[in-house]
Amino acid sequence: MRFRVAMPSQPPGIQIAPMVDIVFLLLIFFLMTWNFSRSEMELDVKVPKASEGKESRRAVGEVILNVRSDGTVVMNRREMDAAALEAALAKIAALYPDQAVILRGDENVDYRHVVEVLDVCRRANIWNVAFATGRVE
Repeated sequence: MRFRVAMPSQPPGIQIAPMVDIVFLLLIFFLMTWNFSRSEMELDVKVPKASEGKESRRAVGEVILNVRSDGTVVMNRREMDAAALEAALAKIAALYPDQAVILRGDENVDYRHVVEVLDVCRRANIWNVAFATGRVE
């Protein structure tokens, strides 16, 4: 005795809705990461050019310190004085002891302002400091 009628099997179709959801999520993810990666490079700091300079790939979570031509220091789009900068860098150094800091100094900044930022980095136990330069074209 057979009570069930065998239904002819249909070939599985492509599910469009989940693919559209994934594409939208990837689009949002890439737009957000692109926006955050370019945020520090848009500040009004014009770095000097070097013949051996090369464009570096930005790592996630890297710390960029911008020293403007008037000597103000900008970190994460916020102007900071020496005490606030030292406190922020000390917190970062406590969490990540080998954290790299990229120092972007304007080409017209006095050298003493760059040295002051280096002193603050050293007092905060940041030893891995790199200088950003542009590339001569």
